[in-house]
Amino acid sequence: MENSNGSPPMRDTRSRRDSRFIAAHRGGPLKKEQHFQLIEWARLCSEHVLHLAGESAAERLIHALQVAQEWVKGNASVGDARKASVNAHAAARESIGPAEIAVARSVGHAVATAHMADHSTGAADYALKAVKYSGNSVVAEREWQDKQLPAEIRDLVLTARSRRSLKI
Repeated sequence: MENSNGSPPMRDTRSRRDSRFIAAHRGGPLKKEQHFQLIEWARLCSEHVLHLAGESAAERLIHALQVAQEWVKGNASVGDARKASVNAHAAARESIGPAEIAVARSVGHAVATAHMADHSTGAADYALKAVKYSGNSVVAEREWQDKQLPAEIRDLVLTARSRRSLKI
């Protein structure tokens, strides 16, 4: 099925999104400081597994993580973050190994958190997949991720995780 302009129809994802991750400026409950904490946590999760990425994608992934940092400082726009996310996902498509792909997806979600805060949990999930594919302990990585959560967003992230089924 196509729209009148020939493009595929947009998926309606509103019903599947956790409304607690909607930013206050969009009418949701998420405060700006919490949004900043989510992107910083997502960035940490991605950086923690960055060494598992292939060298060919490393430059784009590092740049994307820098854009995430700059967004928190007010030096990058949401548009900049979305572009960096698209580039990280392109790096994933060009990668060969499953760990490399998962790292790139993690970074893509981390920087996309500027646009939609619930992408932060995707960054953590893909980081876990990268760890799994590299033969390391997913349990230890999850524990590390949880220790990085600031108190102000801990309950939000942990309850969001418990509400969805995830296959790592």
